[in-house]
Amino acid sequence: METMDNEQGRKDRADQDRMRLEIDSLSQNEEFARVVVAVFMSRLDPTLEEIDDVKTAVSEAVTNAVIHGYGPEKGIVYIEASIKGKELTVIVRDEGVGIEDLKKAMEPMYTSDKSGERSGMGFSFMEAFMDKLEVDSRPGEGTTVRMKKRIGG
Repeated sequence: METMDNEQGRKDRADQDRMRLEIDSLSQNEEFARVVVAVFMSRLDPTLEEIDDVKTAVSEAVTNAVIHGYGPEKGIVYIEASIKGKELTVIVRDEGVGIEDLKKAMEPMYTSDKSGERSGMGFSFMEAFMDKLEVDSRPGEGTTVRMKKRIGG
């Protein structure tokens, strides 16, 4: 016998379109991920600016998972996108090293990259280009980035 919460959860999922993707944690897969999400969101008839905003945010989230989540280790980056009404939700998740100090990591210009090649603006870009950003991370378990954007009026 199902609880009311399970029934409601299944009904909520049935009221939305959903896409899931798993990619290897390779830098070259970042472009593939952003294009897949852009094509998925195209059913909302977004403007070019909205498409570019989402592609940039997805690119930053996937790059963070590849570079900071897994580093030189291999892993899987999980991407889920859903549409409910006019709202697009994108979730990018890794099972990498996690973030020790999430508050610090979300500060503009902060980067854990010692090579000097990273600007530390990933979370700032995600926040700027999407309407809502939530980050959950546990050291040793990975990071989940949840972003939402309303498409069109």
